[in-house]
Amino acid sequence: MTLKRVNLKKGRYANLNITDIRVRLVNNNNDKLKAVASITLDNEIVVHDIKVINGKDGYFLSMPSRKNNEGEFRDIVHPIKTEVRESWRSQIIAEYEKALASAETQE
Repeated sequence: MTLKRVNLKKGRYANLNITDIRVRLVNNNNDKLKAVASITLDNEIVVHDIKVINGKDGYFLSMPSRKNNEGEFRDIVHPIKTEVRESWRSQIIAEYEKALASAETQE
């Protein structure tokens, strides 16, 4: 799954692909937060602070967010389309599982 990027001046589309995923495992007593990831899109754009959460129905991603003036948390960046969100989720979770397996073999 690739993202489409629009060049507004020329009306052209280009694909954005995840070209790098970095995962930091979280070693604390928090049962839900498992890792924090960063992704790079086309070696041009980096999205930091994507959280890997262990929920009741399995792993999901929490996008980077900040608190607004009303005290609500709003995503700073997020996929608009469901299929893009699922693509990000599957790729990041796969990298998380690799990092977890690697950490377990080093112990």
